[in-house]
Amino acid sequence: MSLDKNFWDSRYKTNTIGWDIGYVSTPLKEYIDQLTDKNQKILIPGAGNSYEAEYLHSQGFKNVFILDFSKTALQNFLSRVPSFPKNHIILENFFDFKGSFDLIIEQTFFCALDPKLRPKYAQQMHQLLVDNGKLVGVLFCIELNKDKPPFGGSKEEYLPYFEPYFHIKKMEPAYNSIPPRKDSELFITLVKK
Repeated sequence: MSLDKNFWDSRYKTNTIGWDIGYVSTPLKEYIDQLTDKNQKILIPGAGNSYEAEYLHSQGFKNVFILDFSKTALQNFLSRVPSFPKNHIILENFFDFKGSFDLIIEQTFFCALDPKLRPKYAQQMHQLLVDNGKLVGVLFCIELNKDKPPFGGSKEEYLPYFEPYFHIKKMEPAYNSIPPRKDSELFITLVKK
């Protein structure tokens, strides 16, 4: 299976997006609700329909950027949130992207990537963050598919990817997952070394 932009774009065109819950997930909403600096520069990679970006935007955050290589997903987002700054919507491959951010939010992007790319994901996240920048979000902590996304895993598998680049402030079961994801998510707060 080639998990390229054509694969993902066709999923959005056919609305084959079973991971999409239609709103910002509870762990991320509650995290966002604690943020006070509305000017921090935030990236949401593999954004898809990005309810997280919509929520941040509605709460007055000024420097939110979304990145995806599905043109359809980004068009869906823009038609739903027309007031979102157009120049903050980036159509590009995450691994080719250059930038500098205070906070990166992870929501169903890591699990969509070929697991072989996980070490490269950790390295790229490190490069995109400012000193002491944070990678925050949720990762699945259950076994899922072997031949198609979403791909699962465990804390024990994930730690070696992130430990070279990040201080692991939190990587523990999410206490506030939505009911269908109860006991299957780790909430992460990783700070760039």
